[in-house]
Amino acid sequence: MHYQVINNPTIPGAARLSALQAGRAEAWDPGNTTGEINNHIHTIYSFSPYTPSMAALKAREAGLEAAGSVDHDSLAAAEEMLRACAILGIGGCVGFEVRVSLTQGPTGPSPFAQRKINNPDSVGILYMTVQGIPTPQFAAVEEFLKPIRAARILRTQTMTEAANTLLTEQGFEELDFTQDILEQSQYAAGGTITERHLLAAVAGKILQRYGKGPGLVQGIKTTLGVVPGPKIQGFLADPANPHYRYDLLGVLKSTLLPRIFIQPQEQECIPAQIVVDFARSIGAIPAYAYLGDVGDSPTGDKQAEAFEDSYLEALFEVLACMGYQGISYMPPRNTPEQLRRVRDLCTAWGFMEISGVDINGSRQSFTCPEVVSPPFHHLVDTTWALIAHERLGSVDPRWGLFSPENPLAGESLASRLKTYAAAGRALDLHHPEASALHIAENLVHGRIVYGKD
Repeated sequence: MHYQVINNPTIPGAARLSALQAGRAEAWDPGNTTGEINNHIHTIYSFSPYTPSMAALKAREAGLEAAGSVDHDSLAAAEEMLRACAILGIGGCVGFEVRVSLTQGPTGPSPFAQRKINNPDSVGILYMTVQGIPTPQFAAVEEFLKPIRAARILRTQTMTEAANTLLTEQGFEELDFTQDILEQSQYAAGGTITERHLLAAVAGKILQRYGKGPGLVQGIKTTLGVVPGPKIQGFLADPANPHYRYDLLGVLKSTLLPRIFIQPQEQECIPAQIVVDFARSIGAIPAYAYLGDVGDSPTGDKQAEAFEDSYLEALFEVLACMGYQGISYMPPRNTPEQLRRVRDLCTAWGFMEISGVDINGSRQSFTCPEVVSPPFHHLVDTTWALIAHERLGSVDPRWGLFSPENPLAGESLASRLKTYAAAGRALDLHHPEASALHIAENLVHGRIVYGKD
């Protein structure tokens, strides 16, 4: 397998796909499947060590049956991700993640404007995803996201200035925004620049001064007041650690970022209602990203803090009134009690449940065994329903899962999800678009597909 080519961010996606096609036989083991899925994989088009082709390959090698890309403020990974999944014979779906303002609700000022919702950095601002985007709408999505990306890059430039003040005061080399951040991103190719890009540049200056090993740990304590926890100190003390830069970046995110963070304005975090209305207008599914109060974070990426759990019923009511159609969540992040509550509220309000584990670092595993356990196996079914929604809606908007013109529109959401899950599994995964037409025609004529035949 040509891993270096497949994961090369400096060459066109077509070249990466060609390398994947040439080596796919090495990844193809029909017995190497876990039944798991992951709908929330970040790529180089936001911040990740993986190109879309490599993300699909890592998912396939981990035994996943379906994978989806979700980048911040960008859909640039979508075409390559879908083609890579088709090459590998796994289900593929695409979406994007965006931060939005909830200062206004459906009928006036929001009761959550001054509360932390699911965003550790800001009040009144929440993370949401737009899932299951039909292929003909990709260009419209890119146009919609352009001003958000532009606003974000301006704020990152200002934060870079704040970071430089900290660095130069302690004798570090100053960051050059163009060279150290912009040119290391995929912004020119439709990607976005996140806080992680800035922190990766800071990590580069720290490594340049101290190198890898115990000297770096002592150095950042003395100069920047950054004190890693015992586990991370062990990682950073090991010069041979293959995840070194990502481990250092994680420390900086929790300790240094708060000192330079600038709150985003509405040009970057536009009103939630605008994104919901746009998503529905293109046949995509707007979904709220549930976080939940964090105690001992299973994934280790959040500090202990209270978020939306104390007012979750009221929040879900507002989300339903605004037109949200889905709730995305990550089973490893939450307690069984939190997850049961979310599931019950999704049923009560008619939200589609969408799951995936946030992948944006080299140390993270692509697997999520929780989704094949009895309490969460329905999340595998909803993933196949999401894939069918995306593929069928790409053939004809009327065949989107939530379309009022869908021939199954009169059925319950649970019934539609069951049918669409079967339709997703019936796709020819190497040629999903081609097989979608036949499956859609079966739905139109009342022939429900429950298998490959």
